[in-house]
Amino acid sequence: MLKTGGALAGLAALQQTTSGQHQEPQQAELAFDNAEFYDAEGTFLEDRARQAVLRLCRHHGYPIFPGFAENLWITDYGVGRFAEMGLAAYMFVNNEEDRYMMLDIFLLPNQMLPEHWHIAAEGNPAKMEGWLVRWGISHLVGIGEPNLRPEVVVPACHWNGRVTTEHAVVGTPGTFVPLGKVESRHWQFGGPEGGIVTEVANVHTNSGVRHSDPKLNEFFLKMVGAA
Repeated sequence: MLKTGGALAGLAALQQTTSGQHQEPQQAELAFDNAEFYDAEGTFLEDRARQAVLRLCRHHGYPIFPGFAENLWITDYGVGRFAEMGLAAYMFVNNEEDRYMMLDIFLLPNQMLPEHWHIAAEGNPAKMEGWLVRWGISHLVGIGEPNLRPEVVVPACHWNGRVTTEHAVVGTPGTFVPLGKVESRHWQFGGPEGGIVTEVANVHTNSGVRHSDPKLNEFFLKMVGAA
C-alpha cells in the first residue's frame, strides 16, 4: 500500500540536491536478471528488489536519504517477473484532507509499470496526476494516437502482452507529462538505464486503483484490502 514514509527526511535530501550537495552519477551499466529477485521456490525477494532500486539510484545520482530503502513500496504483482514488470515507489506525502500528493517512481531498465486507471473511492475524487522525469528515461503512455517505439515491448506477463493505450511521450529529464483525461488508462516503461519519475496528484486512494489485466487487478485489490 502506498503510504507516506520518512517524508521530511526525503524532502530535506531533495532540497540538498538543489543546493549542489548531491552524489555523482556512476556510469556502470545497469542490468538485472529476473532470477536474482526470487528464491528456488519462486518467492519474491523484496530485499533484492530494494537493492536493485538502490543501485538504480546510485547510478543516476539520486539522493539516498535516511529511511529511503525501508519505506520503499515494492511489488511484483504476484507474477514473478519483477525485472519485466513491477512497481517501486516512495511516497513523500498523501494528504487526503487537502488533497495533494507527491511520490517518486523507480523503473528498472525496460521494466513496465502496469496499465491502470483511477476511480473515485472512499470520499476522494478520481486521481488526476502528472509526471516529471528526473533521471533516465520513461516512456509515459496514455490515450492518443498509437506511436510506441520498437524498444517498448509489453511483456507477456502483462495481460498476455496486451494494453489498451499506445500513445507515448519519451520522457527525459525535465519532461513533464499530465494525464490525458481523468479516469483514462496509462502506464510507463523504463528506458535502457531505467528512469526515476516524480509524480504529483490531487490524492491517491489505494482502493480507487484499477488495472487492465484482471489478474493484476485482483492481486492489487486483495493486497490493499479492497477486494
